[in-house]
Amino acid sequence: MSDVVSLELVFDDASEAAVRREWDALVAADLPSQARHTGASNRPHITLLVRPALGDPDLSALAARLPLQLTLGAPLIFGTGRSRVIARSVVPSVALLDLHSRIHALAGPGDDAVHTRPGSWTAHVTLARRVPLDSLGKASGVLAEAGEAELAVTATGVRRWDSASRTVSDPVSRGTLETC
Repeated sequence: MSDVVSLELVFDDASEAAVRREWDALVAADLPSQARHTGASNRPHITLLVRPALGDPDLSALAARLPLQLTLGAPLIFGTGRSRVIARSVVPSVALLDLHSRIHALAGPGDDAVHTRPGSWTAHVTLARRVPLDSLGKASGVLAEAGEAELAVTATGVRRWDSASRTVSDPVSRGTLETC
């Protein structure tokens, strides 16, 4: 999928700052990091749904499920080839899995990315992309020193990212679109 729409959980300021400290620690160690992506839309998040197109589902019912207390756990490594993605795992809770399933139900049928479908989803917060294989050990050490083994965070909203129009909106409160 090249042009996609995604629905993502976003965090309160304190939670976002905690993740950004880990991003910054990777940069300080001269490693790949999400901190190097300086686009206006780049912020820590948990991707809930990705598909090539998404109508305008009414997600206002999700407001009652937020804020959502979550725990970020141990780092995960995804990918194949010569580089990997490093992410923080999100400890699954009944509330998180229920919210994820509800998002998909409200969005209706679609051509979802397999890794975001209920039953195939691994909740995570990306810390770095394109990490060379020979840098994984160093990155793991940096993250072990920079962060806590578990990190309590608060998800406070859902945002919609449309890569084709480069816009971000809040589909729960029906917030105004911003171009990034």
